[in-house]
This record gives sequence, C-alpha cells and structure tokens, in this order.
Amino acid sequence: MGLAQRSLALGCMAIILVLQMTMAEYPNWMLNGKAQVFADLSAQEIQAVHDFLMSRPELELQPTRMQVLGKNSVFLIEMLLPKKKDVLEFLDKGTKVPVREAHVVIFFSAQEHPNVTEFAVGPLPQPMYMRELSPRPAKHRSWASRPMTKAERSLLYHKIKEATTPLQKFFLDTTGFSLEDCNGHCLTFTHVAPHSVESRHRATWFLLQRIVKDRLLQPTGLEILVNHGSTDVQDWSIEQVWYNDKLYNSPEELAQKYADGEVDTVVLKDPLPENTEQSQIFNKPAGEIPLPPSKTGHHVEQVSVPSYRLEGNTVIYKGWSFSFQLRPSSGLQILNAHFKNEPLAYEISVQAAMAVHRENTPAGELTKTMDLGWSMGSVTHELAPGVNCPETATFLDAVHYYDTDGPVHYPQALCIFEIPTGVPVRPIFNTDFPGKVNFFSDVTGHKLVLRATSALYNFDYIWDFIFYTNGMISAKMHATGYTYTTIYTPEGLGETRLITHQLGNSHTHLVHYRVDLDVAGTNNSFHTLHTRQKNTTNPGSLRPHLVQDTMEKTQYSQERQATFPFGQTLPPFLLFSSPQTDIWGHRRSYRLQIYSTSKQKLTPASQEDLAFSWARYSLAVTKYWESERCSTSIYNQNHPWDPPVVFEEFLQNDESIEDQDLVAWVTVGFSHGPHSEIVPSVASARNFVGFLLRPFNFFYIT
Repeated sequence: MGLAQRSLALGCMAIILVLQMTMAEYPNWMLNGKAQVFADLSAQEIQAVHDFLMSRPELELQPTRMQVLGKNSVFLIEMLLPKKKDVLEFLDKGTKVPVREAHVVIFFSAQEHPNVTEFAVGPLPQPMYMRELSPRPAKHRSWASRPMTKAERSLLYHKIKEATTPLQKFFLDTTGFSLEDCNGHCLTFTHVAPHSVESRHRATWFLLQRIVKDRLLQPTGLEILVNHGSTDVQDWSIEQVWYNDKLYNSPEELAQKYADGEVDTVVLKDPLPENTEQSQIFNKPAGEIPLPPSKTGHHVEQVSVPSYRLEGNTVIYKGWSFSFQLRPSSGLQILNAHFKNEPLAYEISVQAAMAVHRENTPAGELTKTMDLGWSMGSVTHELAPGVNCPETATFLDAVHYYDTDGPVHYPQALCIFEIPTGVPVRPIFNTDFPGKVNFFSDVTGHKLVLRATSALYNFDYIWDFIFYTNGMISAKMHATGYTYTTIYTPEGLGETRLITHQLGNSHTHLVHYRVDLDVAGTNNSFHTLHTRQKNTTNPGSLRPHLVQDTMEKTQYSQERQATFPFGQTLPPFLLFSSPQTDIWGHRRSYRLQIYSTSKQKLTPASQEDLAFSWARYSLAVTKYWESERCSTSIYNQNHPWDPPVVFEEFLQNDESIEDQDLVAWVTVGFSHGPHSEIVPSVASARNFVGFLLRPFNFFYIT
C-alpha cells in the first residue's frame, strides 16, 4: 500500500472514530437536530406571529401600548408544545416533524360583550393559519378573570389620584407624604388579588403606602376599593374606603369627617434622613452585598473547560441530556430528560406559586396571590455574575411577549453552572475486621445547576433544577424578599408587631410542580414502601422472639388511591417503576422524595378553593392526558369561584395508573412568621422547598 493510500485509510479511520465518538456522546433523540422540537420561540418567530395577527382585519387589533381599555390587543405569545405522542414518535421512530405553533392570548375589549380568546398560530416560522383553542369542557374564560395589563394599571393609578384629591390635606397631616409634588416624600399605591370580591365582578383593593428609605414601602392604613369592571374608565368608581378599622363610602366622606374631627387618625413618624446611621424604621439588612461583588470575596471555581455542552436550549452533561424552556406565563421547565440515553422524565415544570397572607384589613383578608396570574415567567431580571450565579456560569438570554407590542429581550435571564456537591457522592473509606482500610478514589461529586428567578412584588423566587452525576434530579425553590407589612390594629390576629405602626403578617408560600415521569419508558406504575415493626420467630436464634422492622409494599391501581392530603405524613418511599427488571427481578424505579416544611393546608374545601385545589395534595398521581397539561391558568387568580382549570377535576374519572403514562403533581410549601431579624429583607438561606428524584434499582449492576 502506498503512502497516499495509507494516509487516506488513516484519515477515513479518524473520521469514523470521530463519528463514533460523536454518536456515543450524543443521545439518540438529539441526533440530526431533533431537539429543535423543544426550542423556545425566537424573536423572529414572535415577531412573525405578531405581524400575522395584526394583518388580519377581522381581529381589529390595536397596539397594546394605547392607554385605553376598549381595544382588541394581543396579550401573550409563547410556545405551544406539540402533543407528547407526536413528539416521542418523531424522536424515537423518525416520523413526521410535529408542526411548530405558538400559543396566543387576545383580549377582545372593543365589542359589546368583551372576551378573552386563545389561539394556536402556525406553522412557524411563517404562520399561515390560526385556530381557536377551546377551554376544558363546561369551562370558560371570564372577561373579569383576565390578568391586569400595564395600561389598566396606569389608568387605575390616575383614577385613584384623581379620586383622592379631597384627601390631600389628610395625607399630609397623617403621613407627611403626598401623591403630588412630593419631592422625595411620595405616596404610592399597590394592589392585591383576586381583582374581584365576588363572581364576575372586577374590583380591586389598593393600599396607600409611603416610599421610604431604600425604596421600601410602608403602609399608611388607608385602603381603597375600586370598581373597574367596565371598559370605559369614566364608569369606574370608588366603592369603599377603609381607614383605621373603619369603612367609609367615599374619599369625600372621609375628608369631611376628618375636617369635622370625627376620624381617629394614626400619625406616622417621619423617616430619618438618608445619612442617619441607624434608621428607626428598619434595621440594616444583614450581609449587604456590594455591586459589583468585591474581588476579595469567595468565588466558586469551575474547571477551565466546562463539563457541559449547550446546543440552543438543550444541555449535555456527564450522561445527562435535556432541553429547557422559560415560559412567560409559568416559568422554567425541563423537557425530555435522559440519563445515559434512557428516558427519565418528559417534563418537570413549575406550575404555580401561591402566597396566602393572614391579615386583619379588607385587602389582607382577601389576598391570595396566585403568581401565575402575574406572569411568573416574564418577571425575570438580569442575573448578576458573582451574586445570583457564580462568575464562571454560562448566562442565557430570554425573549418574551407578554403585555407588549413585540418581542422583549431579557438579558441574562437564566444561568447554568457546575459546582462541587460539597460532600462525596460515594463512601471514601471502608474498614474490615483486622482494621485494614480500603480507599476509594472516585468520590468527587459535582452537580449542574440551571437557575432562573421570578420577582413578584416584594418577593423573589429562585428556581433551581439540579442534575447529579449519579442520576439524581433535584428541584428547589428558594424565597427571599422584603417583609410585607400592614398597619397595626389591636385585632392583628396575634401577628408580630415590628415597628410602631406596622405588623409583620404570617403567610404561607406554596409551589406546585408537574413531574411527567417516563422511567425507562412511558409505561410506569406507582407503589410505596414503608417500615412496620413485626414480631418474628427464629427458633435457631439465641433470641427466638424478636421485634424487627420490615418493609411493606403498597401498590396503587387508581388515581384516587394515589392522592396524599397536604400536611399528612407521606410514606418514606414513593416509587415510580418500569415493567423492566434488573437481574435480581426488581422493577427498575425512581424514588420521589419531597421536602416541604408547611403542614397546614390553606383553607377548608370551598368554592373559592377550586382555583387552587392542587394545594389540597402533597402528591397526586394521575394518568397522562393532553388536556391536563397545566394544573391552573392565568385566569384562576381573578376568578377563583369558577376557574377555567380545576385540578380536582383531573381526579374525577379515577383512572387506572398501572402500567400507564403517569404524572406526579407535587405541592411543597413553607410558612413565614415575621420577626425583627428579617426586617427589612428575608434571607434565602433555609427558605427552600422542593423534591428529589433518585434511582432505585434502576441501573443494571452485577
């Protein structure tokens, strides 16, 4: 063989070797660009959808930025995932690529009977059609249930400023602050939700607050109920005014009674000047972080060449492969997670977050904040290197369309990084009877973290999905933020009095996850193991009668059997199993471990509870249905009495869950009892909840 032929042969062998290595590194479902089926909408696709809709004359669409309500406008554009069956057939069998579509929400206000309608628009990237997406059977989207837009908020603020003009002297006398010409002593309004006090009614309680040191908000004790159900702002009205535990019919009535000396007032102290060493209103937050972070601070080092690889929104990391999306409506979700080329979960996603406050004011009694109604996924902020994520992290941008007129770019909305686990993932030493010590060198543990945040009023949620090199997945939510206070009243329900005229109100945070498990495939079953003490007899033993712990298995065949009320103790082993077995006959499984510190369910079952009926269960296991992709909706917040999505209805058919495609719905939560050490800010340390998925007889080990 000549030199040229040998060189050609070596070159061919090298190419074949590279191809083999690439095939070995890439999971099958990612080959030939198949992972693009999970790609989030690009700015170009969002713009194409928007342009297509604006070109349809029958829709009579107007720009969202117009400061009027009586218009038709596009509220939301996000990715509409294809049916799971179609996606898996495409990935596994190479069938036709599923059609790429966008999910669109349009507010039709410029008509006699305003409504909210949802559409699928496609095919992308060049849309040619739109089809209406119907709500679940016997359900509808009430016009009053729509999320509040920026235009509506702006109109409401000006309406309240105009309506409270008679109270300007009252404001100055009792707070020292004002709404007009405030010169650093400014008042503002914040609102609570639901934006209704009864079914099919749109009215919102607004709280008057002082903007004090560090832009913190201090309640004044004045609350105003505004009826804003009409699309004509001229029809809006002030229904009630509450001040110092008394109700008034209008601002004019309160102003007149104040002038007549008939109002018991609470005069708030002036905040100290900015250069005062110690404020009387708030303690300094512990561990303030300078921006940018100090160069002398601690840093988490990452290897010079990251162990993970990013291809669009798909990640490859030490046996792991998965895609992710940051939906503007609900936030972060993991899609099609595989470990060592085997499927584990088709979707792990944040479904809902909720805060219920226990307060003794009209606004506080009503407040149940369901964060999906506040665009949980689009209220992301730029993550700072060295503060929100390690400096060595990879930062990713996001593009959203939510209450706007085009795609909006969110820089550094996500980050991904690898860090040490902090503890070994395997035992380091083993000692035998003679005292000989065996050392195991392969003990270093690392994990990959995908992180995003949601900033909702006074609280920030930090969302983490964590992937371990031994096949475990963890989902965590950390909470931090500023203490939410209300005006002190003697009937303050035993809450913590933090400052002269302020109560720190106890409240509960709940988070709901959807975990679509595909443990080695889509046919799975669910069972639990728990320990029970059992009397045993062993005649050949020195102690013939013993009490020993034994493991007992409970198999769940129906959905209703596999519901575990929130607050009750869960079985220690929650197992999702494949029909496949290991060499010892054990079903290959993954174990779900839930970490939640809240044990008290929010409310008794009621009509209003329907909007968040998912909160009734720590865990519910259901059969997969395309119509049950979300446990709540962006409309449940403002129409809790008859919401379009009711999780409890997912369980009504009580279907079989043996050898089926299963979904685990997980609720976790914690309660806050404010105290002086967390004023003004709540630290994220230990304020976390979540769950862990870990292999249980899953791997073939001899």
